[in-house]
Amino acid sequence: MFLNNAWYVAAWGNEIVNAPFARTICDEPVLMFRREDGSVAAISDRCPHRFAPLHRGKLLPGDRIQCHYHGMEFDGSGACVHNPHGDGRIPKMAQVRSYPVVERYSLIWLWWGDPAAADESLIPDFSCLGPGYATVGGVIEMDANYELITDNLMDLTHAEFLHEGVLGSEAIKRGKHVVRQEGLTVHSDRWCPDGIAPPAWDAAFGNYGKSVDHWLYMRWDAPAHMLLDVGVTPTGRPREEGIGVWGTDILTPATMKSTHYFWGISRTYAMDDPATDDLWNNAIDHAFVHQDKPMIEAVQRMMGDRTYEEMGPVLFSIDAGASRPRRVLRELIERERVMRGEERAAG
Repeated sequence: MFLNNAWYVAAWGNEIVNAPFARTICDEPVLMFRREDGSVAAISDRCPHRFAPLHRGKLLPGDRIQCHYHGMEFDGSGACVHNPHGDGRIPKMAQVRSYPVVERYSLIWLWWGDPAAADESLIPDFSCLGPGYATVGGVIEMDANYELITDNLMDLTHAEFLHEGVLGSEAIKRGKHVVRQEGLTVHSDRWCPDGIAPPAWDAAFGNYGKSVDHWLYMRWDAPAHMLLDVGVTPTGRPREEGIGVWGTDILTPATMKSTHYFWGISRTYAMDDPATDDLWNNAIDHAFVHQDKPMIEAVQRMMGDRTYEEMGPVLFSIDAGASRPRRVLRELIERERVMRGEERAAG
């Protein structure tokens, strides 16, 4: 159902403090908290005793989570370290799963597969979320499968229609579209020369009002980590004379029908300007929350319990950017399935 040997974003770093924080990831309840040394621990949120949610308990000194139901205590490795009942003996099975954690680019990344295979070099580059950039961002909860949202982001021709009056323009439809793959990374690049900028971009560019060249270059890494290089510049001029941002679009499945959408807009202009922060916050709220979200959730309802493959969609040339990540992800999941079968056979 999900790719196992991969990093998943579980939270923004500032969401995790010295208190229990719960989030469902890939159909599993996860509990996170910040240890006394500032590092982040991530363990299963399900107590092995009576399956109570551990996040309803409290974080005790010494980085221990106390279950609110019967008082068992667990450390950041998932081991039960205190049993307040009887002789205090701790059964061997009194432990919960723990996850390798990396805090990078202001995000909390969890490795979902074999802990021994956790490779930090596989975390894609989102350095635009770090120093040297001004960033606004957040989390949008969407009641839809994460791949439907990937489809939306990798095929930006919908902007002319769904985002009319905000991010859409006629130039996007007639722009040159190139899909390319480098290893397991997929790029869906759209170059839209000599057209009127989308309204949000025209406003960001000082209400320029004249023709611009518009670029929208999206990078995808499995399972659903996307980075958008997007901007406008006066027609025929270098992009340095225009204005651009980096858009973080990271999708973490909660279930097969719900997704945590971590988004960010990072810029190197107007670095300390609250009005520019507001402009981008408002544009994203309007386009993502009030336009993308209702449409994609409606698509999920139309699909019901059927998969994308079972639905048999009619595809057009514009779907190349969305289809390639689906193919790469299916191959990776199938490769894991085969490996698990081989391991069982060998065992």
